[in-house]
Amino acid sequence: MSGSLWKISGGCVYDPLHGVDGQIRDLWIRDGKIVESPSDPTVRAERTLDAAGTVVMPGGVDMHCHIAGPKVNVARKMRPEEKRQAEPVMRTAGTRSGTMGSVPSTFATGYKYAGLGYTTAFDAAVPPLAALHAHEEFEDTPCIDKGFYVLMGNNHYVMKSIRDRQPEQLRGFVAWLLGASKGFAVKLVNPGGVEVWKHHAGGNVHSLDDRVDCYDVTPRGIIQGVAAAVDELRLPHSVHIHCNSLGMPGNWRTTLATMQALEGRRGHITHIQFHSYGGGEGDETTFSSRVAPLAEYVNSHPNITVDVGQVLFGETTSMTGDGPLGYYLHNVYGTKWFSADIEMEAGCGIAPIQYRNKSLVHAWQWAIGLEWYLMVQDPWRVVMSTDHPNGGSFLAYPQIIRLLMDRTYRHDVLQTVHPQVREQSALRDLDREYTLGEIAIITRAGPAKILGLKNKGHLGPGADADITVYSPCEDRERMFQLPKYVIKSGRVLVEDGEIRENWIGKTLFVRPEYDRSIEDDISKWFERYYTVRFRNYGVADGMLHHIEAVRCS
Repeated sequence: MSGSLWKISGGCVYDPLHGVDGQIRDLWIRDGKIVESPSDPTVRAERTLDAAGTVVMPGGVDMHCHIAGPKVNVARKMRPEEKRQAEPVMRTAGTRSGTMGSVPSTFATGYKYAGLGYTTAFDAAVPPLAALHAHEEFEDTPCIDKGFYVLMGNNHYVMKSIRDRQPEQLRGFVAWLLGASKGFAVKLVNPGGVEVWKHHAGGNVHSLDDRVDCYDVTPRGIIQGVAAAVDELRLPHSVHIHCNSLGMPGNWRTTLATMQALEGRRGHITHIQFHSYGGGEGDETTFSSRVAPLAEYVNSHPNITVDVGQVLFGETTSMTGDGPLGYYLHNVYGTKWFSADIEMEAGCGIAPIQYRNKSLVHAWQWAIGLEWYLMVQDPWRVVMSTDHPNGGSFLAYPQIIRLLMDRTYRHDVLQTVHPQVREQSALRDLDREYTLGEIAIITRAGPAKILGLKNKGHLGPGADADITVYSPCEDRERMFQLPKYVIKSGRVLVEDGEIRENWIGKTLFVRPEYDRSIEDDISKWFERYYTVRFRNYGVADGMLHHIEAVRCS
């Protein structure tokens, strides 16, 4: 069907990029793309999907999740108790079996994303040394297009280039590393802090101006140097920042300082809920929300975008490239713990976690996430995420949508949490309700635009035919849990809640231009310090089967 001309007829279309907000329209599809309606009235569609009475949106885009790579695979092995308790995905004539829990298997991940109406997802933290592992998992993840962000905030060569004040060398290395790993964007996780942790047991940085003594750089220098390189390379997505001091009381000051340190350059602050806490030294409270001053800054600085990292109550698994944070969570919750040191590049921490609505801290985390959605004025600059699985599963997105669209339901849930949060959270007075058009922005059009994906998140001619068709329902959670149809690249993959085809989507990556002469210096660095030979490090085109380069512009 993807090669023929067919149409989706008579749906109520939401396409925010083109200003379409609930209008009855037909969508025409050929060769996996949306095309102009035929000018010749005698042209007939070879097939028509009747969408009368339904809501039609672009396929969902999850710009920040953890679904592939070594940390995810370790987390799957670390939680066998979840695999035994969760209902598995059963094999059918068109699909394979898969395991669930907070860290689903590759097959289950693809099927469940598609089942929610999502057609694209990006893993947010892959060390380049493990890039091939992530790509191999992507080749095993059906139904959705994928990509990943490359960890660079604690990379030794990055820090060396910043210390030596070599911006051209830094820019060349960033471009080379993205191309060598087939990554999509640059990720900074606790810049400098993970390196301190690796050198000094229990060590970390606590402000943007703490010294990373091994390389005599600071988090501020890493953020500014890499952000400048990303903009100079004209990468489609800005630098993607997991700030220092994640989860710590009083960390809102570090988050504000990080935004200010960008000095007008593009920057995306990820899972910002975890970076918006009051308390700590000099505060009258031990833990509280400081969304208001941060949202005010975001509202007045268009260079900044955020995704939320919403917390949902229940059990999940924390996994992060922030090694010291993983150890901290292990000590707080007394759970099992895994930590890894990826040579010259990054670290990793994994620990089970359970969010409880009667816990003061957990209730604040839940409320703070919702405050972010409701306080950012421009929905194009705030994106839905749970930092899957850190704040909760991506399967909770329909519940978050209901919380945003139904203030009565939101206020009812607020009454069930810790009394201090009920009394002090701004949620008491925030009556804003999202519209369907705004939901289409924060789950589809907005993340696609922030990522620089010109063929995603909209329904105009030339877009990938990634389309979700919902049956309207007053219960918005139920509506978004069960799409009637999900079309991916012109193929009907989901119909009435059933996966119809075990189709493998593309892996998206960038291939920036750079001065190839830098490879001489990089190869010498590898031969001196890495256990992997330079010539064996990169992911060659021939190793992968479903890839697509996204242009830098």
